Amino acid sequence: MNDIVFAKPWVLYFLLIIIPLLVWYYFTHRSVPTVQISSTAAIEKMPASIRQYLRHILFALRLVILCLFIIILARPQTSNSWENISTQGIDIVLAIDVSTSMLAQDLKPDRLEASKDVAIEFISGRPNDRIGLVIFSSESYTQCPLTTDHSVLINLFKDVKSGVIEDGTAIGVGLATAINRLKDSDAISKVIILLTDGVNNQGAIDPITAAEFAKTFNIRVYTVGVGTEGEAPYPYQDMFGRYQLISVPVEIDEEVLQQISDVTNGRYFRATNNDKLRQIYAEIDKLEKSKIDVREFSRKEEEYLPFAIAAFVLLIVEFILRRVFLRTVP
Repeated sequence: MNDIVFAKPWVLYFLLIIIPLLVWYYFTHRSVPTVQISSTAAIEKMPASIRQYLRHILFALRLVILCLFIIILARPQTSNSWENISTQGIDIVLAIDVSTSMLAQDLKPDRLEASKDVAIEFISGRPNDRIGLVIFSSESYTQCPLTTDHSVLINLFKDVKSGVIEDGTAIGVGLATAINRLKDSDAISKVIILLTDGVNNQGAIDPITAAEFAKTFNIRVYTVGVGTEGEAPYPYQDMFGRYQLISVPVEIDEEVLQQISDVTNGRYFRATNNDKLRQIYAEIDKLEKSKIDVREFSRKEEEYLPFAIAAFVLLIVEFILRRVFLRTVP
């Protein structure tokens, strides 16, 4: 059980009022009232009444109730505490291709939205990990740095759209940006999940060169190729602004993606539909489990309720005693 502390400890000084109250009660109740009668013979043999022994209990109850109210006003709370626990967690950066080809609808509703939905499920299932987000097409930038605030990360992930960067597929640049986010991390395990549906055709950094950099910093890269086999339906806008689905060839540079994963001791996966993509993230989730120390914080809890209940019960007891058992005749 946590120690009790007080939000307003200075209020406890009011407990000192008990001392003058006790002194006052002692001097005002020590004298015994007298009555003149002709003879005491009739009452000498009468047993002492319990009322004589209980005549001071009302004052004692009122003092206790006063002390309880002072304690309540001082706001008793459980003390703050830090606890070191061992749990599962790693540093992960998701590098997601947002080129226009990710709008192909072989995954539902399209490749990009399916990738976002599954990735958000993955993020929600790893509450102890620091996770970041990098997006790329012809260039790349960090949408969210490494963070444990997954609600912020998920909201930023939902805002990811195709077309915010000039079109193209710069796999090497996207990988390099993700590496830059992880290279200074002191986590036990550092991982990049790189997802793309195309061939590297932009950027000044070769994907294999970027993979060598990842290996230097002990970063493991899992690569995911997204797209069905053969051709995929793609929304095409004609000269009148009308959209229609056309079939486009699926071109994924599986050889390069496989090389990236091999160099960094990761794995390559191919997601041809929504279920397969979900299975891939589930498998990565199982592969990446590392123990880290997490410092947990216990918040303050108000603890006035037991004192309030005790004061209320004693008020009822005092009322019953005063009105029933110790009632005086006016």
